[in-house]
Amino acid sequence: MAQRVPSTDLLARLAALEEQVATLRRTGWERDELPLYPTAYTAMAFSDATAFDTLWEGVLSPRTASLSLGLTLVGDQVAGVNTGGAWQVLFNGLVVWSGTALPSFTVQYASTVLDLLPYRGQSQLLVEIQTRRTSGATTGGRNGNGGSIGLSPRFARLL
Repeated sequence: MAQRVPSTDLLARLAALEEQVATLRRTGWERDELPLYPTAYTAMAFSDATAFDTLWEGVLSPRTASLSLGLTLVGDQVAGVNTGGAWQVLFNGLVVWSGTALPSFTVQYASTVLDLLPYRGQSQLLVEIQTRRTSGATTGGRNGNGGSIGLSPRFARLL
């Protein structure tokens, strides 16, 4: 059986490594999915709170460069009145991404890539996804407190 002798030429070995790194950069460095768990009793977590309420959370060890996160949101409709709101993503209690749930009674999608490099030295990072109602009905609805904002992660990939 023929044996392969590894090249001892430093420049050839460096060129091979550069090509491998370029290939990795083109294909992405996806590592793993981050599991997030609902903190409400429905499949798509809803909140009718007027203060920020954590609907999804997860803990990770930040060993990758970034977290690619996608969210699905929908505002409720109570007695013909659309409900709008706000949402935010927190790392260890600090807001790192936020947005608005429009009062349009339609599904909305948001996605971004969040930088994990400032947290790489920590052993644990708490990721929270929160929402609150800012407009719409104040009575009736799912729990009697008015319209709700539904929020669910579509994906959470560690890259």
